[in-house]
Amino acid sequence: MSRKRFEALECTVADALDQVGDSWSLMLVKEAMQGTRRFVDFQRRLGIARNILCERLARLVAADILTKVDAGEHGTRYEYRLTDKGRDLFVVITALRQWSERWNGCGDGMVMVDREQGSPVRTLTVQGADGAALSVRDVGFVPLPEER
Repeated sequence: MSRKRFEALECTVADALDQVGDSWSLMLVKEAMQGTRRFVDFQRRLGIARNILCERLARLVAADILTKVDAGEHGTRYEYRLTDKGRDLFVVITALRQWSERWNGCGDGMVMVDREQGSPVRTLTVQGADGAALSVRDVGFVPLPEER
């Protein structure tokens, strides 16, 4: 069974979901952010089937979220590292984590802290140009101006 593709929709959220919208892809990105690099380590940490792991890693590499790098030890061994595009998902992963902590409780016994300060990371908010927090009730969507 293949997953739904959203190519026909003209929607930025749908575009993002086409690249990282399944749970395994986001879990792989989260693991990469926590330092996991090798296929066997992704498999061991997540308990993911080899065929699914191969497919998701290939999809993330094709989407330029991860890059496959020859580690150069003992024959051909590869590592998967986040690209700039992949690192930009940090905000998404953090928002999902904070949402889950708020609504589902802290299931992994970990807290995200600022390495330099040692203090917990603040809850993410959407902010207006003045820095004030905005809720979904405070924003609207308007068409982009037409190009001339």
